[in-house]
Amino acid sequence: MLRKRTICATVVLVSAALTTAAVPAVAGQPTAARATACPTGWGSLPKAGSDSTATPVRDVRTGRHTCYDRMVVDLPGAPRDGIGYSVRYVDRLHQDGSGRHIPVSGGAVLEVRVAAPAYAPETGEPTYPARAGHPLSGVDLTGYRTFRDARFAGSFEGETQIGLGTRARLPFRVLRLDGHLVIDVAHDWTGGR
Repeated sequence: MLRKRTICATVVLVSAALTTAAVPAVAGQPTAARATACPTGWGSLPKAGSDSTATPVRDVRTGRHTCYDRMVVDLPGAPRDGIGYSVRYVDRLHQDGSGRHIPVSGGAVLEVRVAAPAYAPETGEPTYPARAGHPLSGVDLTGYRTFRDARFAGSFEGETQIGLGTRARLPFRVLRLDGHLVIDVAHDWTGGR
């Protein structure tokens, strides 16, 4: 009987030692990175909002995010409800007024129209330093997953036109905020990271 107790005690101690030794090894192993769920359902059909503002465009900037690339058109002082826009994919970007083709690099071209001038309505002086057909001033798209090119098409009769080259025809959304028009273009259709 003494021998059975010794064997049982030995098995219990060995089991406890193995269990204790195994815990740090499991805890120290890296865990699988969790995938970020990205928004889906934006679609790629045209989006528009009526209204217009005399508040001029002051800046256009871009940013990279986990699920999408973002373009922001700054209209300081313009109320959210007063910002009109039209955003849609086009086969080719044509400048308002002249109809001149403006080449935009990428697999698809998103035409962004903001119902606001890029000049002071009273004087005609430019409020955003850009030239038609040229890349947007201060925008560097190096390292972006979705954006490939951003071109200023012009500002004609109170409307500013921009061509945004994207990797492909991808889902996008448009947000109106006080003083800003925001365009987000998803990295893919699946909603994965």
